[in-house]
Amino acid sequence: MLVPRSESVQRWSITMPRIHANARTTPRIRREIQQAPASISHRELARRYGIHRHTVAKWRKRATVEDKSTRPHRLQTTLTEAQELVIVEVRKLLLLPLDDLLVLARTFLNPNLSRSALDRCLRRHGVSNLRILQKERESLEGSPKSTTRQFKAYAPGFIHIDVKYLPQMPDEEQRRYLFVAIDRATRWVYLAIHEEKSAESATRFLANVLANAPFVVRTVLTDNGKEFTDRFSSAGERQPTGHHPFDQLCREKRITHRLIQPRHPQTNGMVERFNGRIAEILRAERFVSAADLQETLTRYLWAYNHRIPQRVLGHMTPIEKLRWWQTERPDLFVSRVDNVTGLDSYIEAAAIRRGLDIRTVDPQAVVAI
Repeated sequence: MLVPRSESVQRWSITMPRIHANARTTPRIRREIQQAPASISHRELARRYGIHRHTVAKWRKRATVEDKSTRPHRLQTTLTEAQELVIVEVRKLLLLPLDDLLVLARTFLNPNLSRSALDRCLRRHGVSNLRILQKERESLEGSPKSTTRQFKAYAPGFIHIDVKYLPQMPDEEQRRYLFVAIDRATRWVYLAIHEEKSAESATRFLANVLANAPFVVRTVLTDNGKEFTDRFSSAGERQPTGHHPFDQLCREKRITHRLIQPRHPQTNGMVERFNGRIAEILRAERFVSAADLQETLTRYLWAYNHRIPQRVLGHMTPIEKLRWWQTERPDLFVSRVDNVTGLDSYIEAAAIRRGLDIRTVDPQAVVAI
C-alpha cells in the first residue's frame, strides 16, 4: 500500500502489513480467503492452502490482512517510584542476582511483580550488570580475600544470641520480644517471638536453636542481660554463679557461654546488624495483627537464609554456606542441611491450612503464598 509521507514533500514509501514471524499464511492468501464465495466451506479452503479450518474462519471474519498486535494494552511497571528506589538500594547493598531479587521484591514489595518489570527497573537505574556492581564494591572496600581468610578461621557452631523489643500490635495487650540467633561462620539465622524477656524465655529459645540447628553448637555469645546471666546483681558485677537456667542448659549441652564486655555492644555486632535489618522492616511495614507480624518475619527469615547471598560468604546464601561446610566438615553436623528450612512450624501450619501434605510440600511455595 502506497501512502504519502508528507503533504509538502511528495515522496512515497511502502508500508508493509504487520505479519507475525511464525505466521502460516501470507497477506495474499488471507485476502483470497476473505474474497472467497460463501459457498466454499472452511474445510475446503483449509485443504487448498494447507492450514487449519479455524485459521480460515478467523481470516474470513477479519476486515484486514494484518496480524493483531501482541503488545500488551498497558505497558507499565508494577513498582512505584519509592519501591524502585528500594529495589535499587537492595541491589547495590546485597548484590543479588535477578531471580533472588525477584523473590525478595515479591515477598516484601509487590507479590505481582513480573521478572521483566524488575529487569526493566534495574536497566533504567543502571544497575542491571551485577559484575560491574561487584567490581565497584570491591574497588571501594578492597579485595574480599582478606575477609574470606578471617572468616575461614571459624567453623559452624559459634552462635550469637540477642533479644529486641517488638512494636505492640493492635490485637495485643503488651509488647512481645524477638529472640535472634545467628551462626558466626555461615550467618544462618534462627528467630522466635516470646511473650517475656525472661530467663525462662531465653533458655527455651536456646533449646529451640539446638533442636533446629543442623550443626553442633559449641559456643554461645550473649550480652549481660538478666535473661542470659546473673553476672550483675544489686550488689554490682560478679562472677556468674552458674545457677542461671541459661547457664545450666549450656553446661548440660557442653556449650561454652561467653558474655560480651560490659558497655561494649559492638562485640555482638553481628546479631545487632541483623536486628537492624529487622528494624527497617518494622519501620517500612504497617501490621494489622500479631499474626501479620509473625508471617512477615518468617517470610524474611526464609528469604535471608535461602535467597540472599552475602559478600562475606563469597556471595553464597547462609544455606549454601552450610552445605559447603557439611561437605568439608561433616563431623560438625547432626542433620542434613537439605532438611533445614528455618520455618518448620510456619510451613507446617500453612500447609495444614491449605490442605497440603507437609511431607511433600515445597517450603518456597508455602512461604510465597
